[in-house]
Amino acid sequence: MDAEKSSSSSFEDLSNLNEQERAELASSVLDPSLIKEQPSTAEQEPNPESEAKLTEENESECMDILGNGTLLKKVVKKGRTELRPESKDLVTISYTGRLEDGTVVEEQSNVVVQIDDVEVVQGLDMALKLMNEGEVAEVIVNPRFAYGELGLKDPSEQDPVIRTVPPNATITYTVELVSMQEESDIEVRTYVSRKEIGNKKRLRGNYWMKRQEYNLAIQSYRRALEYMDDTVSAGGMMESGPASVELSTTELQDLLEDRMKVYNNLALAQLKISAHEAALKSVDHVLKCQPNNAKALYRKGKILDAKGDTAGAITLLQKAATIDVDDKLIQSELSKLILKSKREARNERDLYQKMLGQAQKLEQKTKAAPAAQNNESSKIMMWGYLVGTILIGVVGVAIFRYNNP
Repeated sequence: MDAEKSSSSSFEDLSNLNEQERAELASSVLDPSLIKEQPSTAEQEPNPESEAKLTEENESECMDILGNGTLLKKVVKKGRTELRPESKDLVTISYTGRLEDGTVVEEQSNVVVQIDDVEVVQGLDMALKLMNEGEVAEVIVNPRFAYGELGLKDPSEQDPVIRTVPPNATITYTVELVSMQEESDIEVRTYVSRKEIGNKKRLRGNYWMKRQEYNLAIQSYRRALEYMDDTVSAGGMMESGPASVELSTTELQDLLEDRMKVYNNLALAQLKISAHEAALKSVDHVLKCQPNNAKALYRKGKILDAKGDTAGAITLLQKAATIDVDDKLIQSELSKLILKSKREARNERDLYQKMLGQAQKLEQKTKAAPAAQNNESSKIMMWGYLVGTILIGVVGVAIFRYNNP
């Protein structure tokens, strides 16, 4: 059977229609009165209510920023422009953070933060790059990107047990992106501006250090150094716009002290994540300018100890202890290292003795083996002589009896 005419075909079989039936079918298809004219999409009149409803539904939807439900963003009010901030831009924001029970735990108005410099909680920092200027949004931040397992202690409270944010708390922020601007070149900033911004980022690094977020601390310290480091020439001149400004001795000393604080803390953060080589470079920046900096000597000693150089660490800590005789932490660490060194020496000595004892035993066994072989040979020879003597006697007796029957 022809496949086109089989009962399983999805097309209607028109081959058996006569001419009249075909004509009726053609006329019915082509009759304009039987066709209901549908307006095109372009000709349909717009419905403002439908469009407003659609826009409202789109705005009410949550954006899953990370794709795993830990950071959600919902537009509350559309921005006045389509501009969004980029990394390192300065934004002015106002925000309120609430716990799930509605308790307000954070509130700031018209505060200036720098994008990607974690000057607010991580979740809020990430969400700001997805907001338009003038936009108001609701951002739901999982504990991982808020205050985590530690929560947040209220510095105004005398009781250290009381926390503003409890551990593992989800925080809902209502945030407004008031305005935004690009970061200006560091070279055009004044000494006072650089010092202020650099120390702000240094203190933020200290905040992350206390929370044991060492990678974020390193990020903040490196940003601080961008404002403090390599800004002053050997002659005490600092670039400020098209001209250079000569700094006073006091200003130079203040800038140096701030830089040393940052490098010292940076070395500690790098040590915490076992970045030993990077930590050595950071602490050497300090010792190059301040060879008697007790804190830097202590930090370098800790780094050397982590690298397995106990003797070198003891030398540095002994020097630090003579510089700062009242520092109990240095004294305590030095005592630990001395005990560790003695224990290592004792273990090494025991190991050598054990190895030496095994060597002596092996030598004794080697010497004993030939002696044992000699003794065995002597015994065999003695038995041979004895048996030979007996045989000779027996043969002699037999011969004597044979000759004298």
